[in-house]
Amino acid sequence: MSIKRLAIMGGTFDPIHYGHLLMAEEARQAFGIDLVVFVPNAQPPHKKGYAVTSAEHRYAMTLLATASNRYFACSRVEIDRPGLSYSIDTIRHFRAEYPDLEHLYFITGADAILQIMTWHDYQKVLHECEFIAVTRPGFHVEEHPEFVGSSLAQHVSFLPIPGLDISSTMIRNRLATGHTIKYLTTETVVNYLLREKLYPTP
Repeated sequence: MSIKRLAIMGGTFDPIHYGHLLMAEEARQAFGIDLVVFVPNAQPPHKKGYAVTSAEHRYAMTLLATASNRYFACSRVEIDRPGLSYSIDTIRHFRAEYPDLEHLYFITGADAILQIMTWHDYQKVLHECEFIAVTRPGFHVEEHPEFVGSSLAQHVSFLPIPGLDISSTMIRNRLATGHTIKYLTTETVVNYLLREKLYPTP
């Protein structure tokens, strides 16, 4: 398959869930993306103080969750890179790996894009890829004039998707309180995290 339009979807994926998969698939269809690469973080700089599940387990769950979609792939680039995981390094990795790309996208949530000025080398990040900011029902970009009126806006496309109120935190909390997580993530991921006892349960 010739890859002209590639999208990076980075995240902690602790664990990956249907919300992540929906974001990627909606963006893929809306922008004609040939391949979405899920990139689990090794040492996410924004998660300081939070005990993240081991990278190998998070990578394994991401592989399991994405295996059924031929337009999805999973990369170890940030896991195998020493030190903190920065988006600019990952973007440059994929530009080098796919030198004939016509478009390189970065898929993220709208809330994250509003915080992009806190990212490492954020100005270089904005100039080296195109951002797809996925929005949930109730989000209105015009309510954020500090963003709309800035130079950042020209690098970002906002993409509304159906509401799917799922988060990795919710899944971990439900496990901790003895609630089911069936239908919040794929059955393969549910079976893996329960078998490996990755999260506290009653």
